[in-house]
Formats: sequence, structure tokens, C-alpha cells
Amino acid sequence: MADTENPKTHPTSNAVKDPHDWTTGDEPMTGAQASYLKTLSEEAHEDFPEELNKADASMKIDELQEKTGRGK
Repeated sequence: MADTENPKTHPTSNAVKDPHDWTTGDEPMTGAQASYLKTLSEEAHEDFPEELNKADASMKIDELQEKTGRGK
């Protein structure tokens, strides 16, 4: 048997990955990211950063969740 975990039996074993390591991290943020980021930006009284890529949007969401107390 292999030493690595089977993702089918441990689906979250590789779920947490540094956004800088994402193969699609340079693509524009998704619609879902943009929508949630807009909501968080409003709640945090910050400007909405429209031009972020997927990786940067993910990190900004984490930052604003911490600031607003949402999502954790």
C-alpha cells in the first residue's frame, strides 16, 4: 500500500494549500470570490479590490474574515 493518503478516503488531506502554490492562482478571481469579497469589503469599510487573481482574492478573503469576525 502506498504511503500517501487516498483522497477518496481522506478528502480534506490536501484541501489546505498555500494559494501561491495553486496552478490556477494567476487566473482572475471567481464570481463567488468576487461576491463574497465585495460583502466582506463593505463590512470592513474597505474598498473592493476588483482586479485580484484567485490566489490574492483568497488571501484577502482570509484577511477580511479575520477583521470582520466572519467565516471562522
